[in-house]
Amino acid sequence: MPDSWEDQIAHFQTIPWCAKVLSEPGILVAPTVSRRFDPDNRIFEYWGKWSRLVRFIAEDDWREYIGEPVDDSVDVGAALTASVPVPVRVFTGTSALDASAEPTSKILNIQKLLPPLSRKEVGTIRCIGLNYRKHAKEMNLELPEHPTLFFKPASCLNASNSPLVIPHQATDSQADYEAELAVVIGRDARNVSTEEAMDYVLGYMCSNDVTGRKHQFAGAQWGFGKGFDGFAPMGPCLVSTSSIPDPSVIELKTVLNGEVMQEGRGDDMIFSIAEIVAYLSQGTTLEAGTVIMTGTPHGIGVSRTPPVFLAPGDDLRIVMSHGLGSLVNRVEYEEKPKQAATNGVNGVKAVNGVNGVKEVKVNGIH
Repeated sequence: MPDSWEDQIAHFQTIPWCAKVLSEPGILVAPTVSRRFDPDNRIFEYWGKWSRLVRFIAEDDWREYIGEPVDDSVDVGAALTASVPVPVRVFTGTSALDASAEPTSKILNIQKLLPPLSRKEVGTIRCIGLNYRKHAKEMNLELPEHPTLFFKPASCLNASNSPLVIPHQATDSQADYEAELAVVIGRDARNVSTEEAMDYVLGYMCSNDVTGRKHQFAGAQWGFGKGFDGFAPMGPCLVSTSSIPDPSVIELKTVLNGEVMQEGRGDDMIFSIAEIVAYLSQGTTLEAGTVIMTGTPHGIGVSRTPPVFLAPGDDLRIVMSHGLGSLVNRVEYEEKPKQAATNGVNGVKAVNGVNGVKEVKVNGIH
């Protein structure tokens, strides 16, 4: 063991999955579930023993596991799309929220990626609207004074390298993409300050706030057009806050059929992640597993001239730096049922603009 405190810190930083607390030089205490190194208090903490976590079905036995890619530089989503095997070191436990999960000696290849968290763990997805300055400028909108909040149901959750299926109610050539950095809450947070908010963040992942634009603007609420099944792909992996202490440096872009459509960086956010977490926690408990989608940069399809919307067969990728990798989905259109419902949603009559909805002016897009 190195003698000096500084050398001890450097030593433990080099150990994979290290989750020890050094309260005094040379003394190891129990594992913990926090994320901060405080030089004044001499505490070095991690949320867990992983840097990039994936949840997956193994090709060896078709069972579900969590683990960390053996190659710490591999872009998991891009590799699987190219049919490149991705070996993963399996961890004990079944959830990213399990702070006691330990790495094992077992190595398995990914057969199918799953979202880093399950629907049950995620619950209702929080989404922040209009949170990038350049995006507000392209939409000719004033900067908001406080975060704009809307929700997506857990049924929106989708995985990287799975189809993005546009339901037949939205196959109107106006389905759109929105690259967003997603934040995962690691422990229950309520009434936290901006200064302490990051202590509750477990990690980050790529996400896509897929939107049916016509349905978004057919009424006063955005939920219907943003809440279709599978309209919140997330992954391919969850990157810990210990790997990215400052999320403002994360770069994100949307690549559609090889063409870059969106480009942004976390420091263009109007409200920082700490400010968002603190704001949403006021009077409301953000339970462990809560996902917050933090807004999209400029370049969404509906804002382009001419507009660009998703079509069957499109290769859609949300790509982020610092190990988050590529969230990859191929677009499919759901086949319309032969027997259409008569309640106005699927067929005979249009109710409140759900079918045959008229063109609407683009206003208030986030």
